[in-house]
Amino acid sequence: MLVPVLVLDHLVKFWVKTSFTVGERMSFVPGILELQFIENEGMAFGWALPGVAGKLLLTGFRLVAAVVIGFYIQRRITERASKGVLYSLTFVWAGALGNIIDSAVYGRIFSRSGWGTLADVLPADGGYAPWFQGNVVDMFHFIVTWPSWFPIESLAGREVFPPIWNLADAAISVSVIWMLLNQRSYFPSVR
Repeated sequence: MLVPVLVLDHLVKFWVKTSFTVGERMSFVPGILELQFIENEGMAFGWALPGVAGKLLLTGFRLVAAVVIGFYIQRRITERASKGVLYSLTFVWAGALGNIIDSAVYGRIFSRSGWGTLADVLPADGGYAPWFQGNVVDMFHFIVTWPSWFPIESLAGREVFPPIWNLADAAISVSVIWMLLNQRSYFPSVR
């Protein structure tokens, strides 16, 4: 499952990066989901560590986490863990690797995207950022809003889930939620 998730994640990212300008939108599932291209300099919800050192620290942390997840999956395989656990962990790993690839290499293989400017592949100037300092490409945006009559007034009319995300983020999030819902059967010794 690792390779298909990584390939699909990067096919979509490559297409969006070379076909959309920053902020450009396109309906995907009318009334529910749109494509809206943004680049995320940091981590989830746009949080970032400041400066070049922060960017390198974040990418280094991602790399270490991916290696640890890989070793953990190997250990669970030797322990004959259930397929559900292994699939879930593999999806988390694929998502982590998908976003690592963005931050590690996209800065070198693409020109800068902008408002009204499409990115070029393998630009003559060597890309928009040094190795390990690229941005993560995000594109999926739920546009569903809470109804105006919603009992929590501060939410009424607002988006249910405003962050913009990618397939790698979805692979991680869905897998973690799935593992939490099945933790008693997946991790019986942890109580």
